Amino acid sequence: MDDVQEQPTEERAVTVAPPAGERAEVTATPSRAVAEPGAPPKMYRRRGGRVLAGVAGGLADHLGVKVLWVRATFAVLAAFGGLGLVVYGLLWVFAPQQSRDEPVKVESARERQQAFGLLALGVGLTVAGGAITGMFTGWVGLPIAVALVGAAVVWREADESQRRRWRTGARSGVAGAVLGGGGWSAAVRIFAGVALVMTAIGVLVLRDSSLREMQFALIAVLATLIGVAVLTVPFWLRMVRDLGEERRARIRTEERAEIAAHLHDSVLQTLALIQKQAESPREVARLARGQERELRGWLYGPNGYGKPKEQPAAESLGTLSQAVASACGEVEDAFAISVQQVVVGDTELDERLAALVQAARESIVNAAKHAGVEEVSVYAEVEPGSVTVFVRDRGKGFDPDTVPADRHGLADSIRGRMERNGGSVRLRTAPGEGTEVQLEMPRKTTAKTSQGAR
Repeated sequence: MDDVQEQPTEERAVTVAPPAGERAEVTATPSRAVAEPGAPPKMYRRRGGRVLAGVAGGLADHLGVKVLWVRATFAVLAAFGGLGLVVYGLLWVFAPQQSRDEPVKVESARERQQAFGLLALGVGLTVAGGAITGMFTGWVGLPIAVALVGAAVVWREADESQRRRWRTGARSGVAGAVLGGGGWSAAVRIFAGVALVMTAIGVLVLRDSSLREMQFALIAVLATLIGVAVLTVPFWLRMVRDLGEERRARIRTEERAEIAAHLHDSVLQTLALIQKQAESPREVARLARGQERELRGWLYGPNGYGKPKEQPAAESLGTLSQAVASACGEVEDAFAISVQQVVVGDTELDERLAALVQAARESIVNAAKHAGVEEVSVYAEVEPGSVTVFVRDRGKGFDPDTVPADRHGLADSIRGRMERNGGSVRLRTAPGEGTEVQLEMPRKTTAKTSQGAR
């Protein structure tokens, strides 16, 4: 313990006396962790005390120097082919602006006069440097400026996830910045693209006035397009791949929602009935056998979830009136209530109308379970453009805003199922006034017309 007390003060500030039998040297580890520097501070453009965009002021605050020195540096760099202007423009695009919560710095009148003077000096040095060195003659500066501005715009318009991928890929080199990985193929692609673009610039610069301008312009344009294509094709391929992954994820989400809705309509409803009939083993066995047959048919039947996707589902689904009658009969048998049904018109059942019948069945089940009535009315009408089903009861009614969040019957099995298939749901209910559920699904008239034309 004496050795621990003789340690320097900066280590003693984070030292905890060790229990007996433990080594005291472990106390040095926290002091090293505290001494490690954190992440470098981020540069922000000033909101106040600026002449143009607050780049010089923000860079001065970031470096801890006077803003006059930074502005003078930009002015001097402007003499070298406008380098100062290019750096200023890039920082303007890449550096975020200062937050509104932070205090705004105000410049004095003298500092503002110096800023305007240095701005005029920078413009003059840019013109003078260009005239002396001839850098911007022969259309050299224009393509370079356009390329830099384009790269800045692409970076600024990209979202944070895309920027993170670019930064991660850049760790493996220039090829990684564009392709997300290294390797000889990436290096060759980058070199070829840059070479073609530089060839186009060279054609514009070194063209001979004795030859026809059209030939050189055509060569320059073709070389530029091919070079840009070589450089950006991996980017577009990655974008197409990301879109494909997003589409597959959306399809998987819809399939999971459809499975959850079906399980809610079948398995969970049967389990609820088994709980009510727990004192009757014969009734429990009957419900279990019926649910097993239904679930096996849905999973492995010819029209079930596991059927081949290329097999048309509308060929053996029957008609709307048959499906409505079957759904009403199932609810009558399961809940021992009377379901009065009226179907005006009829049509062949397709995937949309099958979802409509399933949503109607769930509405009847909700009425049988919660309305406290012995009769439910179902009215279905087939119109040229849509099919509408009304499910009414004269029961207790309810307040939709008071439905618990863990109840998925109305939200998923009815409303969610209808919206996923392009339909709509209207609910009219109030405590003590009964409930009416209106389900409307558009028909696939165009598909049937095209099939008939064949």
